[in-house]
Order: sequence, then structure tokens, then C-alpha cells
Amino acid sequence: MEITPIAAWTFVAECPVPSDIAPLMVEGEQPWAAYKTFRDSAVFTNKRLIVRDAQGITGSKVEIYSLPYSAINMWSSENAGRMLDLNAEIELWTRAGHVKIKIGKGVDIRRLDHLISHAVLNG
Repeated sequence: MEITPIAAWTFVAECPVPSDIAPLMVEGEQPWAAYKTFRDSAVFTNKRLIVRDAQGITGSKVEIYSLPYSAINMWSSENAGRMLDLNAEIELWTRAGHVKIKIGKGVDIRRLDHLISHAVLNG
């Protein structure tokens, strides 16, 4: 049975944390890692995953997704067992629904899996 995700993102490569993410964070929240998406970025903090999704032709409209780690019930990672895999993906099952993250060849899926494990299990 195929489950249609409520959101689907592609992480292209790890990147520096965008400086304009600071106004989105609450007191005590610290960025851990950031990933470039096709049109914007995703930032893992010590409290949640923040995904900025530029929309439209000019990208002037930005939708921001905030996924607290406490909302993640289960996750899976799938790859061919190598560090660089063209078809790797991570799936998150949350209280709100299912999220699919495709992993670009420039992303270390094991590091990403560890980030999620650390956030969910230590939260």
C-alpha cells in the first residue's frame, strides 16, 4: 500500500546554516546542520526541522514548514549501502502524516540518519 506523503523534499547537499534562519528560532534553539534543497534550504536545530520552500517563478513567496522532533513517531532510511547513492531517501511518519525526503548524491545519508536519531531519541 503506497502512502501519499503530506510533504516531499529533496536534500541536494549539506550547506552552511543560512543567516536569515535566526528570526525563526526560539530562545535556546540552536542550528545543527543545513541542507540545500532545490529552491531553498532545510535546517536541523536542537528542537525541530525547519524547511523553507521558495515558491512561484520568482521564488518571492516562501512557505516554511516546522516539524518538531516530538511529532516524529517513526522513520526509515533507504539506500544501496554506499555513502553515495543516487536513490537514497528518508521517510518520516508523524502525527500530521507522512514526509518523504529524497537524498541527493552530495548528502551523507548516515549523517542525516544520525541527526534524526539523535533528535528524536534524545528529545
